[in-house]
Amino acid sequence: MQTRTYPEKHLQLFEERRSFLLGLSYRILGSFSDAEDVVQDVFIKWSQAAIDQLDNPQAWLTTVCTRQSIDLLRAAHKSRTEYIGTWLPEPFYESADGAHLISDDLSAEQESDETLSTAFMLLLERLSPKERAAYLLYEIFDQPYAEIARILEISTVYCRQLIARARQHVADEKSQITTLPSHRQQALLAAFQHAVQTGNLEQLSQLLTEDIQLQADGGGKVSAVAMLAGKEAVLRFFERLLFSNWSQLSWHGDTIHHGAGFICTDQQDQVNMALTFAFSASGQIRNLYVVRNPDKLKMS
Repeated sequence: MQTRTYPEKHLQLFEERRSFLLGLSYRILGSFSDAEDVVQDVFIKWSQAAIDQLDNPQAWLTTVCTRQSIDLLRAAHKSRTEYIGTWLPEPFYESADGAHLISDDLSAEQESDETLSTAFMLLLERLSPKERAAYLLYEIFDQPYAEIARILEISTVYCRQLIARARQHVADEKSQITTLPSHRQQALLAAFQHAVQTGNLEQLSQLLTEDIQLQADGGGKVSAVAMLAGKEAVLRFFERLLFSNWSQLSWHGDTIHHGAGFICTDQQDQVNMALTFAFSASGQIRNLYVVRNPDKLKMS
């Protein structure tokens, strides 16, 4: 069987666009492993296309990636409605996955921390697949209405309506997502780690907002508490169970979802959970996200 070879320039074109495609697909899907699969499928289609005849190879790649991601998200929506317990987006770790989701095409302003945060990814879950893709292409990837309409195979008028509707769905909650400077995140999470590992309830209380929410994703594979809301309920759960359980784990600070977080391993050095956070403007922890589903903790 003859092995097919690809012209170097075609491979280079694809590799130059890979981080953009991976970032787009991940934001649409909320799953890093699924996004990798999509990008691999796009590469297969790319290798079979008459590339030299394409008017705009970059637009072709964006189109195929977006449509493939939407199709996969539609299929995923059914499984997410049947998901056992709370669904949280699959973590990506910058120590393992590098900056592959940070597209070179985006400016520092466009590529803010919030676009990859757990809180923002959960907001996107409120949108239909087409709303989500249209919103991301316009708001994050700076694509014009006409191009988004072409990609989604809809009219420009309907495209504008779709994006306006998506903006309305996420506007109120999005305004509450606060991006703290990295050094403030690190200091806050160091204090959080110390409070948990020493069982210091008073210190922990000072770090949490009154309306804090704790959400845990076990996927039906491991135990995970139902969502807890309010400082009193969260502190009670830490005192009753988490202080003891979490103090036995090894904590490794990492950049997760483009923000400060922790990967926690057990005595066998197996990943037990990933912790990510959302913050208030006052510099306290507003949301604590705990991913324990082992299918989402496979590190690259």
